[in-house]
Amino acid sequence: MKKVAIIMGSDSDLPIVQKAVDVLKNFEVPFEVHVYSAHRTPEEAGVFASNAKKNGFGVIIAAAGMAAHLAGALAARTTLPVIGIPCKSSALDGMDALLSTVQMPTGVPVATVAINGAGNAALLAIQMLALSDDVLANKLEEKKRADREKALEKDAKVFSDFNN
Repeated sequence: MKKVAIIMGSDSDLPIVQKAVDVLKNFEVPFEVHVYSAHRTPEEAGVFASNAKKNGFGVIIAAAGMAAHLAGALAARTTLPVIGIPCKSSALDGMDALLSTVQMPTGVPVATVAINGAGNAALLAIQMLALSDDVLANKLEEKKRADREKALEKDAKVFSDFNN
Protein backbone atom coordinates (compact mmCIF):
# COMPACT_ATOMS: atom_id res chain seq x y z
CA MET A 1 0.00 0.00 0.00
CA LYS A 2 1.22 3.49 -0.83
CA LYS A 3 1.96 5.83 2.07
CA VAL A 4 0.44 9.23 2.76
CA ALA A 5 2.75 12.12 3.56
CA ILE A 6 1.48 14.72 5.99
CA ILE A 7 3.57 17.86 5.82
CA MET A 8 2.90 20.83 8.06
CA GLY A 9 4.48 24.23 7.82
CA SER A 10 4.93 24.50 11.58
CA ASP A 11 4.49 22.24 14.57
CA SER A 12 1.80 24.68 15.71
CA ASP A 13 -0.37 22.96 13.06
CA LEU A 14 -0.06 19.62 14.85
CA PRO A 15 -3.41 19.85 16.74
CA ILE A 16 -5.14 20.21 13.36
CA VAL A 17 -3.03 17.56 11.62
CA GLN A 18 -3.74 15.11 14.45
CA LYS A 19 -7.24 14.57 13.02
CA ALA A 20 -5.73 13.34 9.74
CA VAL A 21 -3.33 11.08 11.65
CA ASP A 22 -6.24 9.57 13.58
CA VAL A 23 -8.24 8.84 10.40
CA LEU A 24 -5.25 7.26 8.65
CA LYS A 25 -4.52 5.10 11.70
CA ASN A 26 -8.17 4.02 11.84
CA PHE A 27 -7.98 2.89 8.20
CA GLU A 28 -4.53 1.32 8.76
CA VAL A 29 -2.96 3.47 6.05
CA PRO A 30 0.80 3.97 6.45
CA PHE A 31 1.92 7.57 6.73
CA GLU A 32 4.78 9.87 7.68
CA VAL A 33 4.49 13.28 9.31
CA HIS A 34 7.05 16.04 8.74
CA VAL A 35 7.49 19.74 9.42
CA TYR A 36 8.75 21.50 6.29
CA SER A 37 8.12 25.15 5.61
CA ALA A 38 7.70 26.65 2.15
CA HIS A 39 9.60 29.68 3.46
CA ARG A 40 12.01 28.43 6.14
CA THR A 41 13.01 25.07 4.62
CA PRO A 42 12.15 25.34 0.92
CA GLU A 43 14.99 23.08 -0.21
CA GLU A 44 14.00 20.27 2.14
CA ALA A 45 10.32 20.60 1.22
CA GLY A 46 11.19 20.51 -2.47
CA VAL A 47 13.48 17.50 -2.15
CA PHE A 48 10.83 15.64 -0.17
CA ALA A 49 8.15 16.32 -2.80
CA SER A 50 10.48 15.51 -5.70
CA ASN A 51 11.31 12.12 -4.20
CA ALA A 52 7.94 11.27 -2.65
CA LYS A 53 6.71 9.01 -5.44
CA LYS A 54 9.89 6.92 -5.60
CA ASN A 55 9.84 6.74 -1.78
CA GLY A 56 6.48 4.97 -1.80
CA PHE A 57 4.05 7.82 -1.26
CA GLY A 58 0.77 8.02 -3.16
CA VAL A 59 -0.64 11.28 -1.82
CA ILE A 60 0.71 14.33 0.01
CA ILE A 61 -1.35 16.29 2.54
CA ALA A 62 -0.03 19.78 3.27
CA ALA A 63 -1.23 21.88 6.21
CA ALA A 64 -0.33 25.54 6.54
CA GLY A 65 -1.83 28.78 7.75
CA MET A 66 -1.54 32.44 6.89
CA ALA A 67 0.37 32.69 3.57
CA ALA A 68 -0.20 28.92 3.13
CA HIS A 69 2.23 28.43 0.28
CA LEU A 70 3.25 24.93 1.36
CA ALA A 71 0.72 22.89 -0.64
CA GLY A 72 1.52 24.79 -3.83
CA ALA A 73 5.26 24.58 -3.27
CA LEU A 74 4.99 20.81 -2.85
CA ALA A 75 2.62 20.40 -5.80
CA ALA A 76 5.07 22.28 -8.02
CA ARG A 77 7.68 19.57 -7.34
CA THR A 78 5.64 16.36 -7.74
CA THR A 79 3.09 14.65 -9.95
CA LEU A 80 1.43 13.10 -6.89
CA PRO A 81 -1.92 14.48 -5.76
CA VAL A 82 -1.52 17.18 -3.12
CA ILE A 83 -4.32 17.96 -0.69
CA GLY A 84 -4.10 21.32 1.06
CA ILE A 85 -5.45 21.97 4.54
CA PRO A 86 -5.75 25.71 5.11
CA CYS A 87 -5.22 26.27 8.83
CA LYS A 88 -7.06 28.89 10.82
CA SER A 89 -4.88 31.58 12.31
CA SER A 90 -5.62 34.69 14.31
CA ALA A 91 -5.49 36.76 11.13
CA LEU A 92 -8.63 36.59 8.97
CA ASP A 93 -9.90 33.35 10.59
CA GLY A 94 -8.10 31.23 8.01
CA MET A 95 -9.61 32.89 4.94
CA ASP A 96 -6.12 34.01 3.92
CA ALA A 97 -4.89 30.42 4.08
CA LEU A 98 -7.96 29.12 2.25
CA LEU A 99 -7.51 31.52 -0.64
CA SER A 100 -3.76 30.89 -0.83
CA THR A 101 -4.34 27.15 -0.94
CA VAL A 102 -7.22 27.07 -3.41
CA GLN A 103 -6.04 29.74 -5.88
CA MET A 104 -3.38 27.76 -7.73
CA PRO A 105 -2.22 28.49 -11.25
CA THR A 106 -3.09 26.15 -14.11
CA GLY A 107 -0.71 23.22 -14.13
CA VAL A 108 -0.15 23.11 -10.37
CA PRO A 109 -3.39 21.75 -8.92
CA VAL A 110 -3.99 21.42 -5.20
CA ALA A 111 -7.14 19.76 -3.89
CA THR A 112 -8.33 21.89 -1.00
CA VAL A 113 -10.49 20.95 1.98
CA ALA A 114 -12.20 23.22 4.47
CA ILE A 115 -10.30 25.38 6.92
CA ASN A 116 -8.88 22.97 9.53
CA GLY A 117 -10.44 20.09 7.53
CA ALA A 118 -7.76 17.51 8.29
CA GLY A 119 -10.23 14.65 8.73
CA ASN A 120 -11.60 15.17 5.23
CA ALA A 121 -8.07 15.56 3.85
CA ALA A 122 -7.23 12.11 5.19
CA LEU A 123 -10.46 10.63 3.82
CA LEU A 124 -9.79 12.18 0.42
CA ALA A 125 -6.27 10.72 0.46
CA ILE A 126 -7.72 7.32 1.33
CA GLN A 127 -10.24 7.62 -1.51
CA MET A 128 -7.38 8.35 -3.91
CA LEU A 129 -5.44 5.31 -2.70
CA ALA A 130 -8.60 3.20 -2.79
CA LEU A 131 -8.79 3.62 -6.57
CA SER A 132 -6.23 0.82 -6.77
CA ASP A 133 -6.82 -0.89 -3.42
CA ASP A 134 -10.02 -2.89 -2.93
CA VAL A 135 -9.39 -3.38 0.80
CA LEU A 136 -9.39 0.37 1.33
CA ALA A 137 -12.41 0.79 -0.92
CA ASN A 138 -14.32 -1.73 1.20
CA LYS A 139 -13.31 0.07 4.41
CA LEU A 140 -14.59 3.35 2.95
CA GLU A 141 -17.89 1.74 2.01
CA GLU A 142 -18.23 0.34 5.53
CA LYS A 143 -17.55 3.79 7.01
CA LYS A 144 -20.27 5.29 4.82
CA ARG A 145 -22.70 2.59 5.95
CA ALA A 146 -21.83 3.19 9.61
CA ASP A 147 -22.17 6.97 9.17
CA ARG A 148 -25.57 6.45 7.54
CA GLU A 149 -26.76 4.25 10.40
CA LYS A 150 -25.67 6.84 12.98
CA ALA A 151 -27.53 9.57 11.11
CA LEU A 152 -30.68 7.45 10.86
CA GLU A 153 -30.53 6.67 14.59
CA LYS A 154 -30.36 10.39 15.30
CA ASP A 155 -33.30 10.99 12.97
CA ALA A 156 -35.37 8.32 14.74
CA LYS A 157 -34.60 9.86 18.15
CA VAL A 158 -35.44 13.41 17.03
CA PHE A 159 -38.61 12.18 15.31
CA SER A 160 -39.66 10.32 18.45
CA ASP A 161 -38.89 13.27 20.73
CA PHE A 162 -40.73 15.87 18.68
CA ASN A 163 -43.47 14.07 16.77
CA ASN A 164 -45.60 12.32 19.40
